[in-house]
Formats: sequence, C-alpha cells, structure tokens
Amino acid sequence: MKLLCKKSDLVNGVNTVSKAVPNKTTMSILECILIDASGNNIKLIANDTELGIETTINGTIEDKGKIALDAKILSEIVRKLPDSEVSIECDSSLKTYIKCEKANFTIIGKPADEFTYLPKVERLDSILISQYTLKEVIRQTIFSIADNDNNKMMTGELFEVTGDSLRVASLDGHRISIRKINLKNTYSNKKVIVPGKTLNEISKILPGDADKDVSIFFTGKHIIFEFDTTIVVSRLIEGEYFPIDQMISSDYETKMTINKKDLYDSIDRALLLVKEGDKKPIILNIQNELMELKINSTVGSMNEEIIISKQGKDLLIGFNPKFFMDALRAIEDEEISIYLVNPKAPCFIKNSEETYIYMVLPVNFTTVS
Repeated sequence: MKLLCKKSDLVNGVNTVSKAVPNKTTMSILECILIDASGNNIKLIANDTELGIETTINGTIEDKGKIALDAKILSEIVRKLPDSEVSIECDSSLKTYIKCEKANFTIIGKPADEFTYLPKVERLDSILISQYTLKEVIRQTIFSIADNDNNKMMTGELFEVTGDSLRVASLDGHRISIRKINLKNTYSNKKVIVPGKTLNEISKILPGDADKDVSIFFTGKHIIFEFDTTIVVSRLIEGEYFPIDQMISSDYETKMTINKKDLYDSIDRALLLVKEGDKKPIILNIQNELMELKINSTVGSMNEEIIISKQGKDLLIGFNPKFFMDALRAIEDEEISIYLVNPKAPCFIKNSEETYIYMVLPVNFTTVS
C-alpha cells in the first residue's frame, strides 16, 4: 500500500476516528486505526465494538492496500509532522513508512484482516436533522446523564420521534433535561436509547453547520449518524426508558419569572465561597417581587436580591447550585419561568411551548440566622 495526502486532512481524519479507540482494552487490535486504501477512497476506521467511526479523506492512492496502525502512535506522529504532503507506505512484512519532507518514521503495523469493520446495518428507517441542531440538542441535554454504570438507562439519552418532532431526554436521578425540536419532514414513530458516550463523541466531531444535515438511521440494535464524509455506528442501550411523562408535572403553587443571566451570575458568585467537593445548597427565598439568594459555607456567606415577577405563594427552597447552573447554561431565553410546588417537590424550568423542560430536585438544608 502507498498513499499520499495533505497533513491537515490526515490529522483531521485521525482525530475524528480516534474518538472510537478505547482507552483500555485487552484486544490490541482495537487500539489501532485501520487505513483502508483498497478501494477508490482513503478510509480511516476505528471501532471499539460498541462505537465505530469511519471517515474518508482526500488523497492519492498509488498502491492499493490496507494496514492497522496503533492509534496513539499514529496520532502523535501525524500531529507533529511538517505542514506538507505525507506519504504512507507499507510492505508485506507490515513495516509502515511515514514520510513528510525530511521526517521519516518506520513503525510496525498489524494485519488488516484482524480488524473488525463497522457492522453492516440496513439503512431503511431514518430522519434528517441539521448538524447545528443536533449538536445543540446534545449540548443542551448531555450534562444530566449519569456518569456511572449503576443504571445503564441513565447513561444514555432517549431519542423519540413522533411525526415531525424529535424529543431528546436525559436524567440522572436528581434532574431531567428535555428538548423538543421540529423536524423538516414527518416520520414514523420510533423510540431508542442512545449511549451518552456516543453522543459526547459525535458532538466533538460534528462541524455544526446549520446548512448541512445529519442522516440518522435506526435499527433494532444500532443507530447510524452520517454527515459529510463521516459515518458513526453505535450500539443502542436495550430496554424500556423511564416514564418521563409521568415525572413531569404541570401543577404548581408558585411561578417565578426571572432574568436568566441575573440568576446565573448570582449563583456563579455564590460558588466563590464553596470549596471543591463541598455540597452546599443555594437557598432561594421567594417573596413578592424579590428573590433572595443565599449560601453559607465554611469560607463565608453571601446573599443577593434579584427582582422577579411572582404568581402564587412565597417559598423557601434549596438546590444543588451546579445542577441549576447546568440547566440555565443550556437555555438561550433572556427571561425564564420557574414552576414550584413546595420545598420538597421538584422545580421545573420550561417555556410556554415546552420546547425545553428542565427538572431539578430540591435538597434539604438548615437555615442559619
């Protein structure tokens, strides 16, 4: 095999597929990137058996073939090459020669036939969504998936298609994030659970172009994302997702409308007094046209008043400040509405169209006079 390509194209391709290379594995072949120049295109592929990524890069194939190279070594080499044309050549003994200007590397590859290609999945049932919208939806929900495997369902996100709308939801036992978007076309109903790891990696490699689309294909066990020259194939999490509709209440005793930036900045200032690892709640004292935000820690205390518009009862309630800030960061509205029932019940941040709903559970606190 021998191929020629620009260093920038090679770096972009290697960076893209590297997202599917596992950090730890007992199978050394999974630590490799497959360079497949056996056809008319130069393909780079990585696959950890749960998540696989394939991308095509521009270049010239002088001698067809394929080779599997250690992803970490390949990535480091190509990143530090001069900004010029790169030649990659391998012989029958798997010796691989990487040349760029006066830099010459020789590394040993692995047989391509040991590499597991992406699974062949039928592309029948699909939806179309803009790159920008998908990237945004992931950003606006991914923070509330669970970061451990105690409950597999909580490590994924629900993708639910109903007619011309897509609802994406995540939860971790303390909060729920829901985003609902309109699609360009109408589709048959479908509901799948996509691993959070897959969505995290897609959000990193997705350009986010508002004028370009992503095709998403659904099967019983896999989901495929196709955009530009890249294909991402992921296993789905099997099982029934949580009944989130039953968790979302429209009842409230107190409705507060507040400037989002004012609230976010106030919580951000309060966190100056919280040491890393401390679990100190923010306390919201909602009264008439003012809300007092308080925090007490071993470092000190802070209180700040924010002007609000309120309907219903006065309320004193506490929250995990990080959970509240995560939700606020994901909302673009200048003013937000917060719905509350009592100090023990969840609060909901949502707009009138319910294109976004964020639920945060309150926490217990002791008042300090």
